[in-house]
Amino acid sequence: MAVEISNLSIVDPRARVADDVVIGPFCVVGPHVQIGEGTVLDSHVTLSGHTSVGKFNRFFPNCVIGEGPQDKSYCESDTRVEIGDDNVFREGVTVNRGAEKEDGCTRIGNRNLLMANSHVAHNCYVYNDTILVNGVLLGGHVHVHDGAIVSGNSVVHHFSTLGRLSFVSGGCRVPHDIPPFMLAAGSDNPTIKTINIVGMRRAEIPETSIRLIKKAHRYLFRDLKPVATIRQIFEDEVGGELPVELESLISAVEAQSRGKMGRAREAFRAQPPAEQSDDQGKSNQEAPTVEQTPIDEKRKAA
Repeated sequence: MAVEISNLSIVDPRARVADDVVIGPFCVVGPHVQIGEGTVLDSHVTLSGHTSVGKFNRFFPNCVIGEGPQDKSYCESDTRVEIGDDNVFREGVTVNRGAEKEDGCTRIGNRNLLMANSHVAHNCYVYNDTILVNGVLLGGHVHVHDGAIVSGNSVVHHFSTLGRLSFVSGGCRVPHDIPPFMLAAGSDNPTIKTINIVGMRRAEIPETSIRLIKKAHRYLFRDLKPVATIRQIFEDEVGGELPVELESLISAVEAQSRGKMGRAREAFRAQPPAEQSDDQGKSNQEAPTVEQTPIDEKRKAA
């Protein structure tokens, strides 16, 4: 099908717009924007900067995607936004392009739902199948892993990581990482309450792994056992290599303990991009010795 563009919109002729794209009235599309097939811009949508949008995305009114980061150190440059396929951006969503830090890119993966007035700041990475509920604010450099849900009006501190299938309850101020599969609640400084068992079952995590994650939650956040001890307990129990879900949880907590102020990626903030951590909180260099996390402090006290 041909591209459908309202005569009330401004689309730069240099923009690359694929077939079957619909651009409604009062939209603005800049010269360095790419839009994949089947994407719909309802009305009053702005796509600017070096922004790449994949296939079958839906932008509701008043979305602003690709404008400059809200970072005083930023100078106009070719930093970018990369968006995958099948995402929904509800009314008033804002996604800033990257600042000249890390690799200069803000990324949104596939099949994400960003509800009304949510904000994704510079250099964030929102993976796949996540939900940001109304009014969620992600600070710069936040990573939100597959299947995570952040409930309404929660704010996430920059450089925090929300692990796979984690869940943050509504109205939280999240100043630290939330490990994979964990459910966090508490308005000012959320604590880990339990595991996200509903999310794990919806994701078809094996029941054997769910039982191990439940036991690990008790060891980590109630008994406050040292991580090395917990790893050894499970290695003895399963007779060797840990299930991938359990390994993911334990590795995330280990990375968090090497970080600063409860944020694994904080340890690499001032380092060049080649030395910064990957998506699992690991690095190609050994992490520096930095402040203890609140969890480790509690374990020492215990």
